[in-house]
Amino acid sequence: MTTRRGFLAGLLATGLAPNAGWASAGNPAFLTAGKDAGGTFLLAGLTREGEILFRHALPGRGHAAAAHPIRPEAVAFARRPGRFADVIDCRSGAAIARLEPPAGHHFYGHGTFSPDGSRLFTTENDYENARGVIGVWDAAGSYRRITAYSSGGIGPHDMALRRDAPGLVVANGGIETHPDSGRAKLNLADMRPNLSYLSLEGELQAQMELPQELRLNSIRHLAVRADGTVGFAMQWQGDPGEQLPAAGLHRPGTAPRLMAEDDARVLNLNGYGGSVAFSADGSRIGVTSPRGGVLQVMDTASGALLREFRMHDVCGLAASAGGFTASTGTGQFFAVSDAGQHPLHRADLAWDNHLIPLI
Repeated sequence: MTTRRGFLAGLLATGLAPNAGWASAGNPAFLTAGKDAGGTFLLAGLTREGEILFRHALPGRGHAAAAHPIRPEAVAFARRPGRFADVIDCRSGAAIARLEPPAGHHFYGHGTFSPDGSRLFTTENDYENARGVIGVWDAAGSYRRITAYSSGGIGPHDMALRRDAPGLVVANGGIETHPDSGRAKLNLADMRPNLSYLSLEGELQAQMELPQELRLNSIRHLAVRADGTVGFAMQWQGDPGEQLPAAGLHRPGTAPRLMAEDDARVLNLNGYGGSVAFSADGSRIGVTSPRGGVLQVMDTASGALLREFRMHDVCGLAASAGGFTASTGTGQFFAVSDAGQHPLHRADLAWDNHLIPLI
């Protein structure tokens, strides 16, 4: 998932860096959703070690979040099929706006800002028409909805800024759902997941579909390396117990590269890639599985599975200086490296699926 580092470096070079920004909110390293012991859902800003810098209550369960590239504002997205996206001033905790999708739509739990922070993009389900939509909101003003366009498929879940060209990459999971049917999957007979590369104005520029034998491997979560390589995590919708990859790499114009597909240890992921992240140097990619209670780390050059770490209910994942940082539904924060896994902090709450890096 794209961070603010590259954009802020450009601002510094031109002398346009803001005076306050995220430093005024304590310079959090991560944003994440969670639930406290009293059952209150929240968005939190965390240090690199997992200590809480700030927390703000949410009206329901959150999933992921987006950090404004300049201002200390965060957008907390409801878990699918939620209908709220709360924009929060992370200095004061003040509610800036509550976004709601149009009638017949719901959010998918993810979104991202444009590089200059003027627009917010949200993944949405137009469930009456069984199509994926990207909503576009005016983040320079009152967060009014500007427009919307096709996501390039069905079931857009995660989305990130490209690093090799201006635009977005969207993980269209391929699964049709409808709120009247709960979380039932309505189109397994003909689902077609894809990665869609869009301009910021919605033009479809490139698209990748998995091979036919993997069409039930729903593409759900994304990470983007500095050279533009997209890492993706998948969730298998076919028969349980099949030995199938849960992570892959892609560049536009090439075939996808699947990670550790011949390694029997992929069975330990239980068919479920929860979060995905590149290491800081891009040489490794990690994927978590809360269902399997495992984090696997693979070599991006060879695709080989290098290390496996057992952590109960692990899902959140981000790069750290020595490897990766992982969070769990039991409130644990871990540092993971070649030296092993080391607990950093334990909070009396449950962290949700994703760690959103800010620095």
